[in-house]
This record gives sequence, structure tokens and C-alpha cells, in this order.
Amino acid sequence: MDRFTCWMRRAAALTLLAALLPGLSYAQNHRMRLQSAIPSSGEDFKMLVRLSQRVDAMTNGRLKIEVLPDGAVVGATEILDAVDKNLVEAGFAWTHYWSGKHPAAALFGSPSAGAGVGMDQMAWLSWFYNGGGKDLYREMWDQHLKMNVVGFVVQSAGPEALGWFKEPIKSVEDLKKRRFRTPPGIPGAIYKEMGVPAVFMPGGEIIPAAERGLLDGAEWCCPVTDIAFGFQRAFKHYYLQGLHQNIVNGDIYINKTFWNKLPKDVQAIFETAATASIMEDMAFRIRANTVALAELKTKHGVQVHDTPPDYFAAYTAAAKKVYAENAAKNPFFKKVLDSQAEFAKDTVPYWITIQKANTSVAESHLKGGK
Repeated sequence: MDRFTCWMRRAAALTLLAALLPGLSYAQNHRMRLQSAIPSSGEDFKMLVRLSQRVDAMTNGRLKIEVLPDGAVVGATEILDAVDKNLVEAGFAWTHYWSGKHPAAALFGSPSAGAGVGMDQMAWLSWFYNGGGKDLYREMWDQHLKMNVVGFVVQSAGPEALGWFKEPIKSVEDLKKRRFRTPPGIPGAIYKEMGVPAVFMPGGEIIPAAERGLLDGAEWCCPVTDIAFGFQRAFKHYYLQGLHQNIVNGDIYINKTFWNKLPKDVQAIFETAATASIMEDMAFRIRANTVALAELKTKHGVQVHDTPPDYFAAYTAAAKKVYAENAAKNPFFKKVLDSQAEFAKDTVPYWITIQKANTSVAESHLKGGK
């Protein structure tokens, strides 16, 4: 065989290899450990497992997600830094957990009292997807938090309950006398502005602390999640209507370096699964909370109370003050808050009108007993 023929065969082989490389990349499998902020018994955890199964099926095994319970690699408050440093490829928590790093995180994770502009969970999602919220979310990670992560909203659980108490509360003054577990960051700061002795601790520590007498009250989520955590063991008085998390979003954070190595179609599949997870979460909770609340009352002797009327005005006033203080000190916080306010100016009146119609129909049905 002459040199020219050898050279031509080598060139042909290299050309064939180059043609096959995209296919080889396409078939590559990726493993992503997802460190969650919740124990494996929680409904939020189970939803993450379902999301992982959906991604596995849609990618034909090219992206496998291992969901880890709270503390498996790092604790809840260490998740974001762990993902940033690639100690784990991904994490799940609520973005208001990071409002100590930047206050605007609260406006994405849990804009208390509807961000002070009247939004509920559905209105917030409309802002996020159609009012510029998603672009601001990305800007926060890239330019302000400067974290090597890509974020995705995957669970929308609002509105959450005001919380659990060992003794009934009849007014804001009663609430001020209770050592009350609240979320970190701005939601808790608003309670402190009200004069409530708010403390933060991760979910797995709440019940043991209450049983040791270190807490008089606590909030976590809503009936289906709270009953799984065992709040009924430590408390018997439950208040459903609250404002500290009338909107609340759980997010997955993926290390950006890891994310950029995923094929484009796998990225698109994950984003689609994340959006589907939001709808699944919201639809699931309506029925699941109904069933769990009935069980709390009939099997565990929990008394469900209406929240004291003076709570709503007091919390809203404190929220607006805390928001104004943060906006005055932080331009990006103001940018996000202004975006939400501008969006809510027209959207909230429309949405309230629609909700009034729905409420009227429901009340008429209930009064008729049919």
C-alpha cells in the first residue's frame, strides 16, 4: 500500500470519527446529586424524586438525578455554597434562604405580603414568566450574588399557613409574646419589625426544639407537609391564614459548569420538567392539604383557628417598611420591587375581580349545601 493510499484512509477514518462525535456526546450519561433542604419524608422531597424520574425517562437515562435528604452532604444553610463550589452538582431550597447574601432573593423565594403590592402565588408566576421576572432572576445569580449556579423554580407552594402554637393567639400582642420559628431573611425580619421574637432553624430541628420547650410556635408550610413533619406532636393550635409566605417558591440550583456541559436537548428537557413540576405541585396541594387538614382535626385533636384580624394590617405595614428600607439601600432590590409593583398595577385589579367571581360561586354553593 503506497503512502498516498494510507494517508487517504486515515483521512477518511478521521472524517468518520468527526461525524460520529456529536452522536457520542449525545449518548453521554450525566449524574447529578441534588442536595435538598428537607428530609426524605417531606412531600417536597417526594416531588423532587418524581421530577428526577421524569427527567430520567425523557432523557432516556442521559441525566440521572440522585435526590439527597437534608444533611446527606451538607446542611440546609450550606446548599448554595456547596453547589457554587461543586461539592454537589445541584441543590434544592427556597431562595429567600439566601436573602442574607442579597435581600432581593426574598422577592423571588418568598415576597411576603404579596411583595406589598397585592400579588398572590399565581400573579407572581405570571410576573416571573411574563413580566420580566425570569430575566431579573438570572441577573441576581450572575451579577449580584455572583454564584456559579443556574436557578430553576420547581415548586410553588403558596399560600402557606401562619403556623402552629402551643397556646391560642388572640391578637398581635399575643403573637409578640411567643418565641416563633420563621423563615430566614426578610420574612423573619418583618416579624421582628412587628415585635415578634422570631428565630430561624432548619426544618429538621423544629419539632425537637419545640418538644424541648425552646419554641412556643413555628411555621413550616401547609397541612400536607406539616403533618408529615409531625408538627401535631408538639402543637395543637393551627392558624391557616398568614402573609409571611402567601407566595413561596422552591428552587433547584445547578452548578453552572456542570449545566453547560449538558447537551442542549437535555437542558431543554430539564427546564420543561421544572415548569411541569410547578403545576404538579400546585394541583397536588389543593387536595392533599384538604385531606391532611381533616386528619389533623379528627385523628390528632388539632384545633384550627382563624388568624386574629389585626395580624394582616400589622404584617403588611411592617412588610412595606422593611421593603422600603431595603430598596433605599440596594439598587437591585429596588429594581425587582419596582418591576413587581409595575406589573401588579394592572394585573392585580384584574385578578382580584376574577377571584371575587370564583369566591362568590363557592360561597353560594356552600350556603346552599349542595
